[in-house]
Amino acid sequence: MTVLGHPVSWRCRWLPVLLLLLLGTGRDPVVEGVTHYKAGDPVILYVNKVGPYHNPQETYHYYQLPVCCPEKIRHKSLSLGEVLDGDRMAESLYEIRFRENVEKRILCHMQLSSAQVEQLRQAIEELYYFEFVVDDLPIRGFVGYMEESGFLPHSHKIGLWTHLDFHLEFHGDRIIFANVSVRDVKPHSLDGLRPDEFLGLTHTYSVRWSETSVERRSDRRRGDDGGFFPRTLEIHWLSIINSMVLVFLLVGFVAVILMRVLRNDLARYNLDEETTSGGSGDDFDQGDNGWKIIHTDVFRFPPYRGLLCAVLGVGAQFLALGTGIIVMALLGMFNVHRHGAINSAAILLYALTCCISGYVSSHFYRQIGGERWVWNIILTTSLFSVPFFLTWSVVNSVHWANGSTQALPATTILLLLTVWLLVGFPLTVIGGIFGKNNASPFDAPCRTKNIAREIPPQPWYKSTLVHMTVGGFLPFSAISVELYYIFATVWGREQYTLYGILFFVFAILLSVGACISIALTYFQLSGEDYRWWWRSVLSVGSTGLFIFFYSVFYYARRSNMSGVVQTVEFFGYSLLTGYVFFLMLGTISFFSSLKFIRYIYVNLKMD
Repeated sequence: MTVLGHPVSWRCRWLPVLLLLLLGTGRDPVVEGVTHYKAGDPVILYVNKVGPYHNPQETYHYYQLPVCCPEKIRHKSLSLGEVLDGDRMAESLYEIRFRENVEKRILCHMQLSSAQVEQLRQAIEELYYFEFVVDDLPIRGFVGYMEESGFLPHSHKIGLWTHLDFHLEFHGDRIIFANVSVRDVKPHSLDGLRPDEFLGLTHTYSVRWSETSVERRSDRRRGDDGGFFPRTLEIHWLSIINSMVLVFLLVGFVAVILMRVLRNDLARYNLDEETTSGGSGDDFDQGDNGWKIIHTDVFRFPPYRGLLCAVLGVGAQFLALGTGIIVMALLGMFNVHRHGAINSAAILLYALTCCISGYVSSHFYRQIGGERWVWNIILTTSLFSVPFFLTWSVVNSVHWANGSTQALPATTILLLLTVWLLVGFPLTVIGGIFGKNNASPFDAPCRTKNIAREIPPQPWYKSTLVHMTVGGFLPFSAISVELYYIFATVWGREQYTLYGILFFVFAILLSVGACISIALTYFQLSGEDYRWWWRSVLSVGSTGLFIFFYSVFYYARRSNMSGVVQTVEFFGYSLLTGYVFFLMLGTISFFSSLKFIRYIYVNLKMD
C-alpha cells in the first residue's frame, strides 16, 4: 500500500486499526508513541506539510517547495488516520542527537532560479507555514517573513528564513517538548532578483536541549508550550447557562403547560358526549381540542414510507456514532499527541454502526406494512453513502488537481471502499434481516378508517414552513455559541478538549429537539391535521439547515479562509454536516412525537 507513491504501513489495514483504537488509544501518550533515548542517539525529524495559515485544509508536501531535500526521499509509515488528516511525513536532512547541542550547522547550499524564488515569494505572501514532526510532536513555523509599510511611498518586503533554531526539552530519556524559533534570525531578502539571475542560499540550523521537571507531555499548562496556533478555548459558562435556561423553559412548557392542557382535554373528552358538547362552547377550546376528532386518521401511514424508514434508520445510526465518539473522547482515547485518531475512530464506528441503521429502518418499515424490504435496505445504505461519495469526489478532485496532500491516494480510497463493502454494507443487510424478522405489527391504539378525513384549512402559523422555522431555530439557538468553538476546531487551528461540555451540549440539543417536536405535534393535531409523520421529521430536522446557514456566516465573518480548494471543501462538508444533523434530529423528533401521540390516544376513551 502506498501514499503518493511511497509505502504506507500495514497499520492502515482495518483490523489492526480496530485493535489499535479499542486497546491502544486510551493509553497515556508518554507510555505509547514516545521513544526512549540514550545520550547521543539520533532523533529523526520528519518534514510533513506546508500550507496557507488561514486555510487549514489546504496543505501540500513540504518538498514541493524549493527547499533542502535529500536525493532519495524516504517517507514514514503512516496510519489510516494520519493519511486522512493530510499528513505526508518524510525524513529530513536535519541531524539531531539526543541531548547534543548544535550551533549553526550547515544544512545545504542551494542555487534557486527565478521561478523557484517566485514560488517561495508566493508562498510567503500567502502566509505559508511548515509542520515538522519530532517524536510525534508537531513543530510549526512560517516559511518566510513579509512586511508592508507606508502608503506613499509603499514598501513591500519578502524574506525567507534560512536558519532555524530548534529547542527541545527532555525529562530523563524522553522528549517532552519541541519548538522552532527564528527570534534572533534575520531573513534572507527575496526582492530585487532579475529574471535570469540565480539566488544562492545557505540553510543552517541550531539545536538546543534543556532539561525540564515536567514528566509527561500532558502535564504542560495550556498556553505554556509556545504553541504556533492560538489556544483560546475556555469553558464558556455563558453559553452553558443560556442553553440550560432554554432547556428548563422548554421542558417546563411541555411538562407543565402541555400536560395540564392534556389533562383537561382527556377529562373533557372522556365525559359523556352530550355533557362534553354542552360544556365546551368557547372558540379557544374548539380550536385547540380538535385532536380527538382525527383519531381514526392519526395513525394512517404516510406516503414514501420506505424513504421515511431509511431516514429514521440512518438517523439512529448517526445518533449512536456521535454518542460513541463523545464517550470515547471522555474516556481519554483521543489526545493531541495522536495523529488522526478521531478520523480512524469515526470510520470504524460508522462501519460498525451500519447494523443499527439496517435494523431500525427494516424493523419500522415492516411494522407499517412495507413489503419491499430489499429495496428499503438498499435505500438505507445509500441515503448517506451516496451523497457523501459525490461530495467527497468533488472535494478530492479539487485537492488532487491542486496537488494538495488532502487528496487521498488510490490505495487509501480502495481501503475505505473495502471497509464499507466488507463491513458496512454486510452489517446493514444483517441488521435489516434481524429487524424484519423481529418486527411485530404496528400497534395503533385507534383503528384507521379506509376513507381519509378532509383536513380543514390551516392558519399560516400552523404551516410546515413556520413549524420548520420554529423547530429548527430553537435547537440551533441552544448550541449556537458552542457551535462556534466546534467550527474553530474543525475549520480553524484550535484543539478541542472540552469533551464533557460537548457531551452536555449534545444532550441539551437532543432534549430541546424532543420537547419542540412534541409541542409542535400537539398544535398540529389540535388543528385536526393528522399528517404529522413527515412534519415531525422536517420540523426539528430543519436545524441542519440553520447549521448550514451558520457555516456560511462563519466563513464570511468569522474566518479568513479563501481560495478554491478551501472553499470547495468547506461548503461541501458543511452541507454534509447539515444533512447529518437533519437525519439525527429528525429521528429524535419523529420518535418523540410517536411516543407522545401513542400516550394521548391510549388514554382516550373511544367507542
